[in-house]
Amino acid sequence: MSIQEIEKEIIEEFELFGDDWEGKYEHIIDLGKSLPKIKEEYKTDDRIIKGCQSKVWLHSELRKGKIVFTADSDAIITKGMVALMIRVLSNQKPEDVVNANLEFIVKIGLKEHLSPTRANGLVSMIKQMKLDALAFLNS
Repeated sequence: MSIQEIEKEIIEEFELFGDDWEGKYEHIIDLGKSLPKIKEEYKTDDRIIKGCQSKVWLHSELRKGKIVFTADSDAIITKGMVALMIRVLSNQKPEDVVNANLEFIVKIGLKEHLSPTRANGLVSMIKQMKLDALAFLNS
């Protein structure tokens, strides 16, 4: 599935909640609960995303020309946000990750409903994922 197709799927999912932000937050938390566990060996200080208020560990590797992300967080909402980002960006070509617009974030209303610190954390997650993809492109 392309990034755009996954984004469209997420937008449709969140439209089911209408203006119910409590329901949307619950959905984000559920996504976090279903996030595959990152290997303990990857939960190191050098893999913590800088700029996130809570701890978020991100690991990336290239498998058959596609970047695969795994992550974890010590905060439930943040874990859900990183699960959303992994759903969109994992198993994609590095160049597609680097060039992704990630319009779904605005379209589902996430950006406007996050506290400033969580919004900064989301920006930091995206930045790190794109930097990792860029590193694979240049290697």
